[in-house]
Amino acid sequence: MADASTYVAEFIDGPLEGDFEQRALVGGKPEKRVGMVAAVDGLESLFWYDAVEEHEVNGQLRVRFRFDADDSDPVEYDEEND
Repeated sequence: MADASTYVAEFIDGPLEGDFEQRALVGGKPEKRVGMVAAVDGLESLFWYDAVEEHEVNGQLRVRFRFDADDSDPVEYDEEND
């Protein structure tokens, strides 16, 4: 039986494309927007994702999140260090 206090976040694009994460429901509902810190090319950056779809898989709530590039840290390639 699925845990009713959590949901699975699926990141469908952007730097975290293809990643899944178990997250806690807030006030019994999934978040509409999440900020994720991740290292890209060795630099930590803050990436914002917005919920775009909710559905259930085997009794577990899943929420798909789309990348918000305008509000996220820019990801730049540093040729000097690569």
